[in-house]
Amino acid sequence: MWISFTGHSTHDTIKIMTTPIITRDLTKTAPHSPRARNAGFVIANRATDKCRASLAGTSGEYHYDCPLDNMLFSFKGVTGEQFKVAVQAAATYEDVGAWLNSNGTPKTQDEIKTWSDNIEASSPIKNPERRASFIQSCSQLMLNPETNSTFDWLEADDRASFSRKL
Repeated sequence: MWISFTGHSTHDTIKIMTTPIITRDLTKTAPHSPRARNAGFVIANRATDKCRASLAGTSGEYHYDCPLDNMLFSFKGVTGEQFKVAVQAAATYEDVGAWLNSNGTPKTQDEIKTWSDNIEASSPIKNPERRASFIQSCSQLMLNPETNSTFDWLEADDRASFSRKL
């Protein structure tokens, strides 16, 4: 859906795309990639998908309010419960992004971009408590744990999970 705002001249038209949230059945399809940004935030659309699926009883093996989701919630200073209420009230992903921008700890667009870029590039390979598990998981997915990020692993796991179900 496109929303068009027209000003006083023909050069003042601004188009804003809105994306309705459709509750996904996560037993049949993966949530958004964690890389998909909403209002600049990584993880937000994936957390939205998992939240809606959890509420609908179609979350499958996905867990809402998990450590990944909590990276976003912690950065913004909100709880999983607060985010859930916002997702329930939202009609579009952009509504969720607007809620993130106006709730919790205020963040500038530069802070959001820096945080999102850092999270997108992060990997458990340097975390002694998660290193062995990450190496094993990457091996099963034929990924190099030294060069792949957490998001690379999540996307590969999503693809592998649903290719087995076809």
